[in-house]
Amino acid sequence: MLDKVLIANRGEIALRILRACKELGIRTVAVHSVPDRDLMHVRLADEAVCIGPASSAKSYLNIPALISAAEVTDSVGIHPGYGFLAESALFAEQVERSGFTFIGPTADVIRLMGDKVSAIAAMKKAGVPTVPGSDGPLPDNNDELFAIARKIGYPVIVKAAAGGGGRGMRVVQAEAHLLNAIHVTRSEAGAAFGDDTLYMEKFLERPRHVEVQVLADGQGNAIHLFDRDCSMQRRHQKVVEEAPAPMIDEEARQAVFKACVDACIHIGYRGAGTFEFLYEDGKFYFIEMNTRVQVEHPVTEQVTGVDIVKEQLRIASGLPLSFKQEDIVLRGHAFECRINAEDPKTFLPCPGKVTHFHAPGGNGIRVDSHLYDGYTVPPHYDSLIAKLITYGEDRETALRRMKNALDETMIDGIRTNIALHQDIVRDSNFANGGVNIHYLEKKLGL
Repeated sequence: MLDKVLIANRGEIALRILRACKELGIRTVAVHSVPDRDLMHVRLADEAVCIGPASSAKSYLNIPALISAAEVTDSVGIHPGYGFLAESALFAEQVERSGFTFIGPTADVIRLMGDKVSAIAAMKKAGVPTVPGSDGPLPDNNDELFAIARKIGYPVIVKAAAGGGGRGMRVVQAEAHLLNAIHVTRSEAGAAFGDDTLYMEKFLERPRHVEVQVLADGQGNAIHLFDRDCSMQRRHQKVVEEAPAPMIDEEARQAVFKACVDACIHIGYRGAGTFEFLYEDGKFYFIEMNTRVQVEHPVTEQVTGVDIVKEQLRIASGLPLSFKQEDIVLRGHAFECRINAEDPKTFLPCPGKVTHFHAPGGNGIRVDSHLYDGYTVPPHYDSLIAKLITYGEDRETALRRMKNALDETMIDGIRTNIALHQDIVRDSNFANGGVNIHYLEKKLGL
């Protein structure tokens, strides 16, 4: 087992990783920016190192500072969490070259799956179903572009190969708008990602977002931990997630589970990962793979009993998977609501001092949060401040517990999106299950 792990992140995920390390007897090092010195995991870690000012570029995205912190604390492994450098092949490469263990996939695999074009090609080869598309980067020739779009059939969506987080994509409804959309998206991609490579896919008009959680040890063993539904989104950002995904064709579900496990073995995957799909009319279409732990991993932990972060740490230590597929049993249902420090109507970030925080309790309630009374939410980072997770023996029970838990939650001093979640969980269509990815935006009139 790894002796000491540096947690290269902040907020609730850093605290989540610290707790897993403590359970495994692993010593911890917390790195933090200047305004983050009062984070809960910084207080609880065995050691803490300040790595820079508020700017992410000069702290959490500063690879030399992170590796230096690992060196001066004699750390053995580095856990990237999610966001920041979690899916940076360069970071993984530098960590390994510096003699530390990167708690995640190899740099080559991160690079393969981080480029959407190469990822789709790899998944096709592994037998994972994909969206009809350009089968490679878009050319510069206009006639070829028109031919590709006609073959796919309008509407199409133009995407940046290095894109993510809902950025670098544009829907084209008719041929007259194709070239302008490609030009604008290419410019955006070059500016945002340093790579203006684009590809094109069929635009599915009413899909759901369903993803499959996997674990692989890099030693030829891989398993799935069933699926999640993340269709409740606003501007491509997930708001509410649940496991398992309701109302899925069982034959298609089992086929995609097998394909994901086979793909992990095919690409030599190591660690926790998530295959993301669009699901429409009983069919799955691969869109991307996240080569890290997901924000929504707790709902899968609740219905499987598997601690995904502890498995990441064990795998990084060189141990084989703790489970075989037949050991994983799906029990009950779970929901997660992402609580953000933001205005529930305008969605603008609302940093500030938390004067009072009361977390809900009771059977089947889990709260992953770094909040405490007197904590000041800084304006420099993502607005996620808590994840409220509920579990029940069935979907109805889990949803009822979520309603109660949201009503019990008290966060004073700042504005949050709790009111939005209270509205969502009382929505009759959401209660019935199976809403598509456009549902929330239409509900909000966006």
